[in-house]
Amino acid sequence: MNITLKDGSVITAEAGATLFSVAKGISEGLARNAVCAKWNGELVDLSTPVEGDGALEIITLRDEEGLKVYRHTCAHVMAQAIKTIYPTSKLAIGPTVEDGFYYDVDFTTPITQNDFNKIESEMNRIIKANFEISRFTMPRNEAIAYMQELDEPYKVELIRDLPEDAIISFYKQGEFVDLCRGPHLPATGKIKAFKLLSITGAYWRGNEKNKMLTRIYATAFEKKAELEEYILRQEEAKKRDHNKLGRELGIFMTDETIGQGLPLLMPKGAKLFQILNRFVEDEEERRGYVLTKTPYMAKSDLYKISGHWDHYKDGMFVLGDEEKDDEIMALRPMTCPFQYTVYNNGLKSYRDLPCRYGETSTLFRNEASGEMHGLIRVRQFTLSEGHIICMPSQLEQEFKGCLDLAMYMLKSVGLDDDVSYRFSRWDPANTDKYINEPAQWEYAESEMKRILDDLGVEYKEGIGEAAFYGPKLDIQIKNVFGKEDTLITIQIDMFLAERFDMSYVDENGEKKRPYIIHRSSIGCYERTMALLIEKYAGAFPVWMSPTQVRVLSLTDRTAQYAKDVAALLETYGLRVETDTRSEKVGYKIREAQLSKVPYMIILGDKEQETGMYAVRSRAEGDLGVMTKEDFLARILGEISSKKVR
Repeated sequence: MNITLKDGSVITAEAGATLFSVAKGISEGLARNAVCAKWNGELVDLSTPVEGDGALEIITLRDEEGLKVYRHTCAHVMAQAIKTIYPTSKLAIGPTVEDGFYYDVDFTTPITQNDFNKIESEMNRIIKANFEISRFTMPRNEAIAYMQELDEPYKVELIRDLPEDAIISFYKQGEFVDLCRGPHLPATGKIKAFKLLSITGAYWRGNEKNKMLTRIYATAFEKKAELEEYILRQEEAKKRDHNKLGRELGIFMTDETIGQGLPLLMPKGAKLFQILNRFVEDEEERRGYVLTKTPYMAKSDLYKISGHWDHYKDGMFVLGDEEKDDEIMALRPMTCPFQYTVYNNGLKSYRDLPCRYGETSTLFRNEASGEMHGLIRVRQFTLSEGHIICMPSQLEQEFKGCLDLAMYMLKSVGLDDDVSYRFSRWDPANTDKYINEPAQWEYAESEMKRILDDLGVEYKEGIGEAAFYGPKLDIQIKNVFGKEDTLITIQIDMFLAERFDMSYVDENGEKKRPYIIHRSSIGCYERTMALLIEKYAGAFPVWMSPTQVRVLSLTDRTAQYAKDVAALLETYGLRVETDTRSEKVGYKIREAQLSKVPYMIILGDKEQETGMYAVRSRAEGDLGVMTKEDFLARILGEISSKKVR
């Protein structure tokens, strides 16, 4: 049998040879470091026998896929340890995630992080035992009976969802067996460094109507030093976590009586929101956008035209009972159909295009309770939303303008170095999620790919990540813990103009369908604020700081002077606070520093007599004594240049 290797060379193998033995024949070192293999493009176990000619790639821990297999095997080791210590527990799922893995478990007796030590001790015993990991399969009905015998109801439910003719695979290590597609490491002893990290609740299958399970997060690395470095990074990330820091700094809060995913912006947070919002709206107006202000809700009729009712209803807040009420309303999950209605108010000529609508949109999405997280994922949020209606000949230039605007916004707030791009496409194998017009999808995606390539955008493709009405460019960003979220999207839509009967009259007097670009400029304000809190650890650049200067009186004698200086600075548009309390100046300075105020002006008798300012910088410490003019030149220069670094 001929085997083609990744470098193009060809070797032969005898009948019955496993991929591991082939790897060993190539190199002892390669076999020793092997995790699994790709055989004819499919990720498989090293124990897989060679059958016929094929292409082989040995996967090691240096490969991203290899690290995932390594961690997923560790998830099985954790599950085995849990079943050993808590035999009545029921296992759900245990996938890999960014930087680690988790397992959802139904415990009969609740556990806490205090139980991690005994779980880790049992995992170490399993690893030391170096159990061989082997794969076996059985037909679906037999697999159901097998999992019923093991009293694993969540596994039974997963198998029942598979086709009746499916062949189900399991993995065995020691006495432990788990349902799994694989592949896995050859033996448990290959795991070298791992740690259980945290515990949380998670609804079975993400549905709040289902039972709440216990989710244990963990990670694993090839070397102990890599694990220790990761843990140090996580500890640093916790200090910047917006969900903690944002509350401590008085930026936002939540309240159980109001509900999950409904944060309240406190004065500092509301001011930061206002600063960003005004900046965005002013810049969009400068670039030719016109404002709209549309309702927060609409009749179901509107969403039926747009397709949201068919493709997005589960993610919407529906008001009323479809079986009882004549008129059903729903809170809007996006502004698209409202702005299309504005466009349709009056005949449009080709001279009117492109038509750029912008709106600061309050939107509502019925996210699952287990998905809520601070300002990152919420049920009510505010989007810098906009739609461009244009002629086909204008599409590329308008798309370029959308991307240029988004990158200008990200550079202005200092997030431009942290992003990546994803070309999100539809999944032809799962057409229920989309408007099912394959020819139009093929055209829309080919147009978008051409535009992205023309603009030189480096992107990854995401099959199945498109909106239900069109492909999109997602600008992705990671939070301090490494979890990736979409911050900004730019979408090409060749469907909804038809549904809303949108048209324009071309230069020949004929009615034509326009193209639509859905876009955001700074994304969801709440999510952007969360990322800014983490990026700057709450110490925002001067131009966006809710408070830019705090004026401190050194004694009661200079309290009024401090107020007068603050009032003067406000006339220059600065956001100023005063601290005239009868406290020691060191205490006042420390408090201002903890509040992340960029500049402090400290005024004593000498400053009052001379009219000078004793200035202290959050970043540089004591700057000495300045004239009013020098201080204003410094701070106003930082603000006008939008200095972020």
